[in-house]
Amino acid sequence: MMFIVKRLLLTIPILILVSIMTFSLIHMIPGDPARVILGQEATPEAYQALRTELGLDKPIVEQYFSWMGKVLSGDLGMSITDHVPVIDLISQRLPATIELTIGTFVFALVIALPAGILAAVRRNTWVDYTSSFAALGGMSIPNFWLAMMVIIYFTVENNWLPSSGYVPFSEDPKANLMAMILPCLATGLRESAVLMRMLRSSLLEVINMDFVRTAKAKGLNEVKTVLGHVLRNAMIPVVTTSGLMIAGLLGGLVITESIFSIPGFGRLIVESVFKRDYVTVQGAILVSALLVVVVNLLVDLLYAVIDPRIKAGKGA
Repeated sequence: MMFIVKRLLLTIPILILVSIMTFSLIHMIPGDPARVILGQEATPEAYQALRTELGLDKPIVEQYFSWMGKVLSGDLGMSITDHVPVIDLISQRLPATIELTIGTFVFALVIALPAGILAAVRRNTWVDYTSSFAALGGMSIPNFWLAMMVIIYFTVENNWLPSSGYVPFSEDPKANLMAMILPCLATGLRESAVLMRMLRSSLLEVINMDFVRTAKAKGLNEVKTVLGHVLRNAMIPVVTTSGLMIAGLLGGLVITESIFSIPGFGRLIVESVFKRDYVTVQGAILVSALLVVVVNLLVDLLYAVIDPRIKAGKGA
């Protein structure tokens, strides 16, 4: 329990620092939200009145503390361009990105686990060379190109799966799942390459340890040795990589969301930046930082499950 409390307390200064950096950088972006809303033909009186209404005429420090006061009360502000609460915009867009992130990670895990294990167990054989070559290719191929190839093969050439037409899961589960297969596959193929290489390297390091040789000397077969002993001891680096991957996906799927027309969280941030809707950008980035902190906390807790020594303070 103390471990969790310490980690939660550590998130407070992190979120404060993120809020300061986000607020400062947003106000350094060229362009005036009031001018974007009213256009270049607006009168000086209308322009100044809107700046006063939005609070842009106040010193930046005062604007920050005013915004943070609302955030602490659960109010992320009102979107400048859409005129709806920012929390509502995020709640509409975030589920699609979370679903895409989970689907991507599941696809990556299904591919990476068997490929990484086989490559490590059959080191320096055609299985290892093929898996390593495929992983290197997957890491080198740009996301947008891979997404295009997936659409051409599965939609244009064979008409097996839709490449767009996202609907929320609560409205039509079947249509939702059908629309999410291709984006999850396109993104998961690349992410699986990263996980596979990490898993292979970690397994090779553990396989050469003394306890593995002892298990084999006692007559334990290779499958039980790898799955029962080696894999668990090799999972710490893989869990770390997985945590970083999930955290990155939660805010970095804008290309996939754009190609497959998914109204996700990443597209919301990009669209808000182009519209100079700094209130929405600030709120979205703060929520994104909170999600990253939560993912990192879950990863730390998972460490203790995999290796009890870490919980006892004796592990890495």
